[in-house]
Amino acid sequence: MRFTSCVKNLNKLLDLKSLKLLDHYSQFNPSPLSIKQFIEFGHTATESESFLFLRKEIPVRLSNIMKEINLLPGNLLQMPSVLILQDWYAKSFRDLTSFENREPTKETLEEFCLMLKTVQARHTNVVQTMAQGVLELKESHSVDNQTDMAIQYFLDRFYMSRISIRMLIHQHTLLFESDADRDTRRIGIIDPSCKVKSVIMEAFTNAAFLCEEYYNCAPDIEIKGQTKVLNEKGKKVALSLCYPPPHLYHILFELFKNSMRATVETHGIKELPLIEVLVAKGEHDVSIRVSDQGGGIPRHITDHLFHYLFSTAPRPSMTPAKAPLAGYGYGLPLSRLYARYFHGDLILNSYDGYGTDAVVYLKTLTHEANELLPVFNKTSTKQYKSAVPTADWTDPSYSMSRGNSRGGNR
Repeated sequence: MRFTSCVKNLNKLLDLKSLKLLDHYSQFNPSPLSIKQFIEFGHTATESESFLFLRKEIPVRLSNIMKEINLLPGNLLQMPSVLILQDWYAKSFRDLTSFENREPTKETLEEFCLMLKTVQARHTNVVQTMAQGVLELKESHSVDNQTDMAIQYFLDRFYMSRISIRMLIHQHTLLFESDADRDTRRIGIIDPSCKVKSVIMEAFTNAAFLCEEYYNCAPDIEIKGQTKVLNEKGKKVALSLCYPPPHLYHILFELFKNSMRATVETHGIKELPLIEVLVAKGEHDVSIRVSDQGGGIPRHITDHLFHYLFSTAPRPSMTPAKAPLAGYGYGLPLSRLYARYFHGDLILNSYDGYGTDAVVYLKTLTHEANELLPVFNKTSTKQYKSAVPTADWTDPSYSMSRGNSRGGNR
């Protein structure tokens, strides 16, 4: 590992004052919020209170991950795409910390909201750019196992940090921007009554459209289980939970794309078996199982399915003319992060020669649905030099590699 080049990168990208602020904010741990807190904050907090919280919390989250970027192998940090990405993060950190000592006047609040939207737009292509940087490294250098493990470890944390920062920005801008929708039942992007079946059908329909574009056919769907539940008055209503619909859509769209491709490629255009979806809601978990008869995946390959840049499909262009169905190799690991962000999970059970079950777990109770965030400290630093797993998340009992908390609660 080389560290000199990455220090030079930061020195080029940040002035001395910003470097000192980076050191300052990185000493704080991120403050994870639960869906319950997001909802309560959305109902009761003023724009000034949101401003005062975010002007510290977002720089804390940014600085934590920026410090961690510097622990990556020097060769990776010098890849063109990673240099672009570091520049975006440095600019966003400077933009955010420029509000550090400002009073929450009307003018300041308007400027802050516009700045958040600028940051959001700047970071739109972060996932693809980071993936491209790793590809550039693999195409120009030999990558040993320890370096690959360090990169995989980092990408989980880097992308989770991005999900969380986008969540905070979305909540503020959707609640407080000048043309915010005041009549919606949603609190930012959180829907207190997210209709699970509706999101399933939207994701399935869009994945089927994509599948038909590529193969001129797509399997149908069968949804069973608890699609309806009894409400407090004993009336049957559609199963819902308090959750951000875009996150659930992202997860399900990816699973349906994978299931459809496997089903069509296994069975051809003859009569296609259905994709079955089972929905269940218990006291603690909402579970969604997506089952296909797409031939399954051998066990030695399933170990790699959550490995970034691993794909069972040919790799498409990074700038395709139309949306690819598969092949980039970060769809599944990113979907698992979206599930884990609020302490849910995504697991795969595959039956080689038959098909695959993918199960999404989401928290039923809003106070249990806490953000899971990476923390930069001595423990996480050691991970870039050692393969020994250690506690380095906001929930110390959590292990990203094992997928659940050691204490037994999912």
